[in-house]
This record gives sequence, C-alpha cells and structure tokens, in this order.
Amino acid sequence: MLKTTGRSATSCTQCLWPKSANGTVNVPYSFASNYSSGNLKLFKTSMEEFETLTCVRFVPRDTEKDYLNIMSSQGCASYLGRIGGGQMVALDMGGCMHRGIIQHELNHALGFYHEHSRSDRDNYLTIMYQYISPGQVKNFDKQNTNNLGLEYDYASVMHYNSFAFSNTSGQPTIVTIPAPNIPIGQRDGLSVLDVSKINRLYQCNVCAYLLNEKNGSLTSANYPSAYPNNASCVWLIRTPSNQVTLNFAAFDVQSSPNCISDYIRIYDGPTKKDPLLLDRTCGTGLIPPIIASTNQLLVEFSSDSSVTGVGFKATYSSVQCGGAFYTPERNFTSPGYPNSYGPNMNCIYTITAPVGKKISFMVTDFQTEDVKFCMYDYLEILDGSTWKGPFCGNYEIPSFTSQGNSLWLRFVSDRSVQFRGFQASYKFGEYYSLVFTYSKGFTGLYTYRWTIGVPSHAAD
Repeated sequence: MLKTTGRSATSCTQCLWPKSANGTVNVPYSFASNYSSGNLKLFKTSMEEFETLTCVRFVPRDTEKDYLNIMSSQGCASYLGRIGGGQMVALDMGGCMHRGIIQHELNHALGFYHEHSRSDRDNYLTIMYQYISPGQVKNFDKQNTNNLGLEYDYASVMHYNSFAFSNTSGQPTIVTIPAPNIPIGQRDGLSVLDVSKINRLYQCNVCAYLLNEKNGSLTSANYPSAYPNNASCVWLIRTPSNQVTLNFAAFDVQSSPNCISDYIRIYDGPTKKDPLLLDRTCGTGLIPPIIASTNQLLVEFSSDSSVTGVGFKATYSSVQCGGAFYTPERNFTSPGYPNSYGPNMNCIYTITAPVGKKISFMVTDFQTEDVKFCMYDYLEILDGSTWKGPFCGNYEIPSFTSQGNSLWLRFVSDRSVQFRGFQASYKFGEYYSLVFTYSKGFTGLYTYRWTIGVPSHAAD
C-alpha cells in the first residue's frame, strides 16, 4: 500500500469518492498505453464485479480532475482512498494480472486498509514479528480503523497470507486465532464481507448477494411467502473452480406477456453484459438445469408494483464441464478451446428450443485425437432418436437441422493426448420441408426436397 500522511480513509469523509445524484459512486480511471488487450479485458471484468454487487462504478476518465492512473510499474500498490488528482495505482503486467490482486488494489483506492491491520486484529491474529525483516514491519502496523460494525474477515481479498514477508523458510508471519490453520490471503475475488463493507461505507442502496462457496442455495425475498413489489436483486454465484450449475426446486413468478412485469434472467458470467443463459422467464413450473461456461453465473430478479407470486428456490454447485442452453442462438466450445482440452473429460451439452421450433446446428472447428473407431477422444450427438458420431480426428462434421426441439451432445477425452477440441454454434428457427414429385417420360418418378428455415426472431 502506498503511503500518504495524516489520513485514515475509512473514517475520513473527504477521502471517499463522491456519490452522484442517482446514488452511484463514480471512480474515473485511465490505463497506461502499454497494457495488452488481454490485460484490459481482465481489468474490466474485475471492475465489473464491483458494479454488479455495489454502487461503485469504475468509469473511463473524461475530464475529471480526480482519477485513478493505472500503470504497470512499482509492483502492485495503491494509495488509500481518494487523495486528489491523478493518483497512481500500480499493477505490474509481470505479477499483478489476477482478478483478486486487481480488486485488492482498487479496494485500497476506495478507502480500505489491509484486513490484518484492523484495530481489533489482535483478537483474531498473532503477528510473528521474529520472522519479519525490520524493513517490512510497517506492512503489519495496526491502524485506527472504522470497522463499520462488521466482523473480522479471514476470507477478505484485503488479507495477507500466512507467510507474507517471511524471512525464514517455512515460518509464518501471521497465525490465526483461535485455530492456527484458518485459510487467509485468497485472491479469487471480493469476499461476502468485502462487498458488505463497500456497501456500508458508501451507503449503497443495492440488493445484491455474493455466493462464493462450493455449493449452496438462493431464494427470492420472503420465500415461501410472496416476494415484495418493486424488487430488483441479483445473485452472483462464484464457485471456487469448475463450472456453475443451477437447479431450481420451485418457481412461481407472476405471468405476463413476454414477461414484462416480473421475471428472472440468468447470465453466463458475473455481469449483465455477459451472454444470456436464460432470457426473461416468468410463470410457474420448473426451469430446466442451467450450466454456465465458467465458475461464475449471475441471476437477476425483478418485480413490478403489482401482483406477486411465491418466487423461487434454487441450489447451485459445480460441474467439470458441459452446458445447458436455452437462448435463441449461441456459440460454445469444448473446455479450454482454442487451447487443448483436459484429460478425463465427460462433458454433456443440452440445447433446448421452445416447443414447435427446431435447431440449426453447426461445428465450425473440430480436432481431437484420431484413432480407429474414435475410442479415446470424441464428440457424439443425439438428435431425437438418431445418433450422430462418434466423431474424432480432423473430421468435418456436417451441419444439420434437428428433428425436434432439442439436441444432446457428449464430449469425451481419455487420460492422454489432447488437442484443441471443438467450436460450435446453433440457432433456433422454424424449418419446413417442401417435397416436389414429378414424372419424366417413362423413366419413373423423381423427388426433390428443400428445407426452408425461418429464424426464431423473424418478424413474420
């Protein structure tokens, strides 16, 4: 953390970023020109998690006087709170390109000390000064912090790990109390209490929940009683690894034409800018299982000012790979594409169109281990009662239109030899077959068949 004099940002109102008239806290930023496009994408996804869960909005600088000047120098460091002008946030391309590290430094800029520097930390930690070099002791100074009435957070993205700045191999500098083996120092992303602290410090009026365990559950407000009017809430699910799968146990949301009143939406990622896994959905009955493409999934729920239902109850967990798709069109790939897929994969993909529609399916790239009978790595497809495949090697899989409104795919790999896998796309539509039969002299009947497709989003 970069030092300023005479400041304690969490108890210093002038050190906070101002709130706008609409209730958001806009924090302007600029990036150094030497960051790659991949770096910039990581920055923006890290910033967007704040936008999803809090009232903080990191926005590109226009002419603002006070802003974050993000540059690749001096390791990973930030000043505490708003100090005025173009304040440096150091995020080196060589060692700081991780979501949790970026969010750690941005949290400093919002006004947060390290968690292990809290005024009450001695109730939760023992600092082992004998293993800290004199020049690094300042990193463990206890501060007179405003703890916002929230408990100590071992899981905070602002916490050091047990061996931070240790000068003796194998000896920790931080030992947790009461048990010495409580995990600390994660850099996966904001913790539940990190989010609560931001919202309390900046008095954010948001309905947002972070669910970051391996598995868990979520419900609409008041469930199983009726949910409130004028609700607008999100649940960000971020499992430690693999892909999120979401299963609904109950669903009862006011029905309306095109679900314009009350609805649920599900996004394939941590923000509303990510692709939809499930568009506006309402009514009653269970929603089929949803599988995200990563370890993050966002659930959005909205209700209007009249008529409510019981709401919903769902559970989440993680799966190694696969997907369940219900949106009108989408691209999807094998795990890791265009890099190699992993060993011992067994990935199930289901594509389900509305009743009465069919699926136009295309594989745009395909490469797996090539062996006789496709015994090791392969893709197979079930279209109604018809099996297609297994496919392997560099086989060019023909495009086709489904027999019904669903497709089932399985991608399998064994323990050795991996290639880049596949890239595929689909689109829902209404498809009609036209058959013409005519006679030609005495040589018999000739039959020709054309399939005409109408996209699902066609106007008429």
